[in-house]
Amino acid sequence: MNFRVGFGYDVHQLAEGYTFTLGGIEIPHTKGSVGHSDGDTLIHAICDALLGAANLRDIGFHFPDTSAALKGIDSKVILKKTVQLIGEKGYKIGNIDTTISLQRPKIKDYIPQMQQILAATCQIDADAIAIKATTTEKLGFEGREEGLSAYAVVLIYKELQ
Repeated sequence: MNFRVGFGYDVHQLAEGYTFTLGGIEIPHTKGSVGHSDGDTLIHAICDALLGAANLRDIGFHFPDTSAALKGIDSKVILKKTVQLIGEKGYKIGNIDTTISLQRPKIKDYIPQMQQILAATCQIDADAIAIKATTTEKLGFEGREEGLSAYAVVLIYKELQ
């Protein structure tokens, strides 16, 4: 088998008047993610990790924030297309490991639902998706609740014939 590891990182500003979408679900909060798409920081980090592992550049190359067709797009659509792109190179997802950094809202109760939605979108078992959350103890832009960040590490593989 041919194994590859990819790393992804994304950050989005938080502001009033936007929907807070994370891991494919809307979470009630007073602020939401500012972005060209739905601002799903977690999915964007996962996409970058997958694309990087397959040596397919980055999310901005495939899904530019200058594209009118992508304005407000559901990030699950971007993730599904990303999985198709790596599949075209013969790769499958082994596992996804993520960390989300934000002060609020607390997301631990939403993690199982996010795992199920991401698993269905990627067509893998939910047990292959780890989602962890942390705060920055009120330090930095995450701690001041100005934004959030997400990190993702993925393992992809290609079965050799």
